[in-house]
Amino acid sequence: MKEYQVGMLWIEGPLSFLEQLCIKSFLDVGQHVRLYTYRPVTNIPEGVEVRDAREVLADDEVILHKRTGSPALHSDKFRVQMLAKVPDIIWADTDAYCVKPFTTENGHLHGWLAAHEINGGVLALPADSATLYDLIDYTNNPYRIPHWLPPKQRRPLIDMALAGETPHASDMPWGIWGPRALTWLLRDNNEARFSQPQDVLYPVTYRARRAMVRSNGNAERFLTENTMSIHFYGRRMRSFILNRFNGIPHPESMVGRLVEKHGIDPHAAPLQKKAATEDLADVSDE
Repeated sequence: MKEYQVGMLWIEGPLSFLEQLCIKSFLDVGQHVRLYTYRPVTNIPEGVEVRDAREVLADDEVILHKRTGSPALHSDKFRVQMLAKVPDIIWADTDAYCVKPFTTENGHLHGWLAAHEINGGVLALPADSATLYDLIDYTNNPYRIPHWLPPKQRRPLIDMALAGETPHASDMPWGIWGPRALTWLLRDNNEARFSQPQDVLYPVTYRARRAMVRSNGNAERFLTENTMSIHFYGRRMRSFILNRFNGIPHPESMVGRLVEKHGIDPHAAPLQKKAATEDLADVSDE
Protein backbone atom coordinates (compact mmCIF):
# COMPACT_ATOMS: atom_id res chain seq x y z
CA MET A 1 0.00 0.00 0.00
CA LYS A 2 1.21 3.51 -0.83
CA GLU A 3 3.01 5.46 1.88
CA TYR A 4 1.53 8.82 2.81
CA GLN A 5 2.88 11.70 4.82
CA VAL A 6 0.69 13.59 7.27
CA GLY A 7 0.06 17.33 7.01
CA MET A 8 -0.96 19.51 9.96
CA LEU A 9 -1.40 23.22 10.63
CA TRP A 10 -0.58 25.36 13.66
CA ILE A 11 -0.70 29.09 13.11
CA GLU A 12 1.76 30.22 15.79
CA GLY A 13 2.77 29.91 19.44
CA PRO A 14 3.70 26.93 21.62
CA LEU A 15 2.35 23.44 21.23
CA SER A 16 0.97 21.92 24.41
CA PHE A 17 1.63 18.34 25.48
CA LEU A 18 -1.65 17.29 23.83
CA GLU A 19 -0.51 18.40 20.35
CA GLN A 20 2.97 17.01 21.04
CA LEU A 21 1.39 13.68 21.90
CA CYS A 22 -0.59 13.52 18.68
CA ILE A 23 2.36 14.54 16.51
CA LYS A 24 4.70 12.11 18.29
CA SER A 25 2.21 9.27 17.80
CA PHE A 26 2.71 9.55 14.03
CA LEU A 27 6.47 9.80 14.29
CA ASP A 28 6.62 6.75 16.55
CA VAL A 29 4.89 4.55 13.96
CA GLY A 30 7.32 5.77 11.31
CA GLN A 31 5.07 8.25 9.51
CA HIS A 32 6.46 11.50 8.18
CA VAL A 33 4.83 14.63 9.63
CA ARG A 34 4.79 18.00 7.89
CA LEU A 35 3.71 20.84 10.18
CA TYR A 36 2.68 24.04 8.41
CA THR A 37 3.04 27.28 10.37
CA TYR A 38 2.56 30.97 9.63
CA ARG A 39 4.67 32.33 12.47
CA PRO A 40 7.12 30.89 15.03
CA VAL A 41 5.98 27.74 16.83
CA THR A 42 7.74 26.19 19.83
CA ASN A 43 7.72 22.77 21.51
CA ILE A 44 7.74 20.94 18.17
CA PRO A 45 8.83 17.30 18.57
CA GLU A 46 12.12 16.35 16.96
CA GLY A 47 11.75 14.82 13.52
CA VAL A 48 8.91 17.01 12.28
CA GLU A 49 9.31 18.77 8.94
CA VAL A 50 8.27 22.41 9.48
CA ARG A 51 7.02 24.23 6.40
CA ASP A 52 5.79 27.73 5.66
CA ALA A 53 1.98 27.61 5.47
CA ARG A 54 2.09 30.32 2.80
CA GLU A 55 3.20 27.60 0.37
CA VAL A 56 -0.38 26.37 0.57
CA LEU A 57 -2.45 29.45 1.40
CA ALA A 58 -1.39 33.08 1.81
CA ASP A 59 -1.88 34.56 5.26
CA ASP A 60 -3.78 37.50 3.79
CA GLU A 61 -6.50 34.98 2.90
CA VAL A 62 -7.17 34.11 6.54
CA ILE A 63 -10.88 34.35 7.30
CA LEU A 64 -12.05 34.68 10.91
CA HIS A 65 -15.59 33.90 11.94
CA LYS A 66 -16.90 37.27 13.07
CA ARG A 67 -19.10 36.07 15.93
CA THR A 68 -16.50 33.79 17.52
CA GLY A 69 -13.20 35.13 16.16
CA SER A 70 -12.25 31.56 15.26
CA PRO A 71 -9.97 30.80 12.28
CA ALA A 72 -11.86 27.54 11.62
CA LEU A 73 -12.90 28.75 8.17
CA HIS A 74 -9.25 29.17 7.27
CA SER A 75 -8.51 25.66 8.49
CA ASP A 76 -11.28 24.21 6.35
CA LYS A 77 -9.96 26.03 3.29
CA PHE A 78 -6.32 25.24 4.06
CA ARG A 79 -6.78 21.48 4.26
CA VAL A 80 -8.44 21.11 0.86
CA GLN A 81 -5.86 23.40 -0.76
CA MET A 82 -3.11 21.27 0.78
CA LEU A 83 -4.70 18.06 -0.49
CA ALA A 84 -4.90 19.53 -3.99
CA LYS A 85 -1.34 20.88 -4.06
CA VAL A 86 0.72 18.27 -2.19
CA PRO A 87 0.88 14.70 -3.50
CA ASP A 88 0.55 11.68 -1.21
CA ILE A 89 -0.48 13.60 1.89
CA ILE A 90 -3.26 13.10 4.44
CA TRP A 91 -4.57 15.93 6.56
CA ALA A 92 -4.74 15.37 10.32
CA ASP A 93 -5.96 17.71 13.03
CA THR A 94 -3.40 18.27 15.76
CA ASP A 95 -5.79 16.51 18.13
CA ALA A 96 -5.78 13.30 16.06
CA TYR A 97 -3.78 10.51 17.74
CA CYS A 98 -2.30 7.86 15.45
CA VAL A 99 -2.89 4.24 16.44
CA LYS A 100 -1.42 2.87 13.21
CA PRO A 101 -0.03 4.56 10.08
CA PHE A 102 -2.49 6.46 7.93
CA THR A 103 -2.86 5.13 4.43
CA THR A 104 -5.55 4.48 1.83
CA GLU A 105 -5.96 2.20 -1.17
CA ASN A 106 -8.31 4.48 -3.12
CA GLY A 107 -7.17 7.98 -2.10
CA HIS A 108 -10.11 8.51 0.26
CA LEU A 109 -9.67 8.69 4.02
CA HIS A 110 -12.53 10.16 6.04
CA GLY A 111 -14.90 8.68 8.54
CA TRP A 112 -18.20 8.83 10.32
CA LEU A 113 -18.14 10.77 13.58
CA ALA A 114 -21.82 10.17 14.27
CA ALA A 115 -24.82 8.60 12.55
CA HIS A 116 -25.35 11.59 10.26
CA GLU A 117 -21.95 13.27 10.22
CA ILE A 118 -18.69 12.59 8.40
CA ASN A 119 -15.82 14.51 9.95
CA GLY A 120 -12.74 15.98 8.28
CA GLY A 121 -10.37 15.80 11.25
CA VAL A 122 -8.55 13.16 9.23
CA LEU A 123 -8.98 13.75 5.52
CA ALA A 124 -7.68 12.49 2.22
CA LEU A 125 -9.39 12.91 -1.14
CA PRO A 126 -7.97 11.78 -4.48
CA ALA A 127 -7.13 14.33 -7.15
CA ASP A 128 -10.15 13.30 -9.23
CA SER A 129 -12.58 13.57 -6.33
CA ALA A 130 -15.64 15.67 -7.16
CA THR A 131 -15.95 16.44 -3.45
CA LEU A 132 -12.45 17.92 -3.38
CA TYR A 133 -13.28 20.08 -6.39
CA ASP A 134 -16.54 21.26 -4.80
CA LEU A 135 -14.89 22.05 -1.46
CA ILE A 136 -12.25 24.14 -3.21
CA ASP A 137 -14.92 25.86 -5.28
CA TYR A 138 -17.00 26.74 -2.22
CA THR A 139 -14.09 27.88 -0.05
CA ASN A 140 -12.71 30.03 -2.87
CA ASN A 141 -16.04 31.87 -3.01
CA PRO A 142 -16.88 33.11 0.51
CA TYR A 143 -20.11 34.70 -0.76
CA ARG A 144 -21.59 31.45 -2.03
CA ILE A 145 -24.54 30.36 0.09
CA PRO A 146 -24.07 26.67 1.00
CA HIS A 147 -26.72 24.20 -0.08
CA TRP A 148 -26.25 22.11 3.06
CA LEU A 149 -27.63 24.73 5.43
CA PRO A 150 -31.12 23.93 6.73
CA PRO A 151 -33.90 26.09 5.25
CA LYS A 152 -34.32 28.17 8.40
CA GLN A 153 -30.67 29.29 8.07
CA ARG A 154 -30.40 29.35 4.29
CA ARG A 155 -33.56 31.32 3.50
CA PRO A 156 -32.52 34.50 5.38
CA LEU A 157 -29.14 34.43 3.61
CA ILE A 158 -30.86 34.13 0.24
CA ASP A 159 -33.16 37.03 1.14
CA MET A 160 -30.13 39.14 2.04
CA ALA A 161 -28.47 38.29 -1.28
CA LEU A 162 -31.62 39.15 -3.23
CA ALA A 163 -31.69 42.49 -1.41
CA GLY A 164 -28.16 43.22 -2.60
CA GLU A 165 -26.48 42.44 0.74
CA THR A 166 -24.84 39.10 0.01
CA PRO A 167 -23.42 37.75 3.29
CA HIS A 168 -19.77 36.73 3.61
CA ALA A 169 -18.77 33.31 4.97
CA SER A 170 -17.50 34.99 8.14
CA ASP A 171 -21.04 36.27 8.79
CA MET A 172 -22.73 32.95 8.13
CA PRO A 173 -23.56 30.29 10.76
CA TRP A 174 -20.68 28.51 12.48
CA GLY A 175 -18.95 25.66 10.67
CA ILE A 176 -20.35 26.20 7.18
CA TRP A 177 -17.27 24.66 5.53
CA GLY A 178 -16.78 21.96 8.18
CA PRO A 179 -18.32 18.51 8.71
CA ARG A 180 -21.75 19.52 7.39
CA ALA A 181 -20.20 20.59 4.10
CA LEU A 182 -18.06 17.47 3.82
CA THR A 183 -20.98 15.17 4.63
CA TRP A 184 -23.35 16.84 2.17
CA LEU A 185 -20.85 16.94 -0.68
CA LEU A 186 -19.63 13.37 -0.19
CA ARG A 187 -23.21 12.19 -0.31
CA ASP A 188 -24.08 14.40 -3.28
CA ASN A 189 -21.08 13.07 -5.21
CA ASN A 190 -21.68 9.43 -4.23
CA GLU A 191 -18.38 9.37 -2.32
CA ALA A 192 -19.76 8.86 1.19
CA ARG A 193 -19.55 5.14 0.37
CA PHE A 194 -15.79 5.49 0.89
CA SER A 195 -16.16 6.85 4.44
CA GLN A 196 -14.80 4.65 7.20
CA PRO A 197 -17.00 3.32 10.02
CA GLN A 198 -16.85 5.25 13.27
CA ASP A 199 -14.49 2.84 15.02
CA VAL A 200 -11.73 3.54 12.47
CA LEU A 201 -11.12 7.27 13.02
CA TYR A 202 -13.48 8.37 15.82
CA PRO A 203 -13.91 5.35 18.12
CA VAL A 204 -14.47 7.48 21.22
CA THR A 205 -17.53 9.61 20.57
CA TYR A 206 -17.87 13.26 21.45
CA ARG A 207 -20.28 12.35 24.24
CA ALA A 208 -17.78 9.85 25.70
CA ARG A 209 -14.73 12.12 25.30
CA ARG A 210 -14.20 12.69 29.03
CA ALA A 211 -13.62 8.98 29.51
CA MET A 212 -10.21 9.56 27.90
CA VAL A 213 -9.00 11.73 30.79
CA ARG A 214 -10.69 10.03 33.75
CA SER A 215 -8.75 7.44 35.73
CA ASN A 216 -11.68 5.02 35.61
CA GLY A 217 -12.82 5.96 32.12
CA ASN A 218 -11.68 2.74 30.42
CA ALA A 219 -11.75 4.54 27.08
CA GLU A 220 -9.78 1.72 25.49
CA ARG A 221 -13.00 -0.30 25.38
CA PHE A 222 -14.12 1.75 22.39
CA LEU A 223 -11.12 0.78 20.25
CA THR A 224 -11.25 -2.13 17.81
CA GLU A 225 -8.73 -3.93 15.64
CA ASN A 226 -9.72 -1.54 12.84
CA THR A 227 -8.99 1.64 14.78
CA MET A 228 -6.50 3.87 13.00
CA SER A 229 -6.89 7.08 15.01
CA ILE A 230 -8.36 8.52 18.21
CA HIS A 231 -9.83 12.01 18.15
CA PHE A 232 -9.21 14.05 21.30
CA TYR A 233 -11.70 16.89 20.62
CA GLY A 234 -8.88 19.33 21.27
CA ARG A 235 -10.30 22.59 22.58
CA ARG A 236 -12.97 20.89 24.67
CA MET A 237 -10.46 18.35 25.97
CA ARG A 238 -7.99 21.08 26.90
CA SER A 239 -10.67 22.96 28.77
CA PHE A 240 -11.74 19.86 30.72
CA ILE A 241 -8.17 18.93 31.67
CA LEU A 242 -7.50 22.50 32.80
CA ASN A 243 -10.67 22.84 34.82
CA ARG A 244 -10.76 19.39 36.40
CA PHE A 245 -7.13 18.31 36.57
CA ASN A 246 -5.18 21.58 36.71
CA GLY A 247 -3.83 21.00 33.23
CA ILE A 248 -2.16 17.62 33.87
CA PRO A 249 -3.85 14.40 32.72
CA HIS A 250 -4.43 11.74 35.36
CA PRO A 251 -1.63 9.16 35.01
CA GLU A 252 -4.15 6.30 35.00
CA SER A 253 -6.34 7.81 32.27
CA MET A 254 -5.99 6.99 28.59
CA VAL A 255 -4.29 10.32 27.87
CA GLY A 256 -2.06 9.90 30.92
CA ARG A 257 -0.92 6.47 29.79
CA LEU A 258 -0.29 7.68 26.26
CA VAL A 259 1.91 10.63 27.26
CA GLU A 260 3.91 8.17 29.35
CA LYS A 261 4.16 5.76 26.41
CA HIS A 262 5.46 8.43 24.03
CA GLY A 263 7.79 10.15 26.51
CA ILE A 264 5.85 13.42 26.68
CA ASP A 265 6.20 15.58 29.79
CA PRO A 266 2.95 17.55 30.37
CA HIS A 267 4.75 19.88 32.80
CA ALA A 268 7.25 20.92 30.11
CA ALA A 269 4.54 21.88 27.61
CA PRO A 270 1.52 22.86 29.72
CA LEU A 271 -1.91 23.73 28.47
CA GLN A 272 -2.53 27.45 28.22
CA LYS A 273 -5.57 28.89 29.99
CA LYS A 274 -5.98 31.45 27.25
CA ALA A 275 -3.82 30.85 24.20
CA ALA A 276 -2.74 33.88 22.17
CA THR A 277 -3.94 32.12 19.05
CA GLU A 278 -6.36 29.29 18.48
CA ASP A 279 -5.47 25.92 17.03
CA LEU A 280 -6.59 26.17 13.43
CA ALA A 281 -7.19 22.47 13.26
CA ASP A 282 -9.41 22.25 16.30
CA VAL A 283 -12.86 22.71 14.82
CA SER A 284 -14.57 19.37 14.85
CA ASP A 285 -16.00 19.49 18.37
CA GLU A 286 -17.99 22.68 18.02
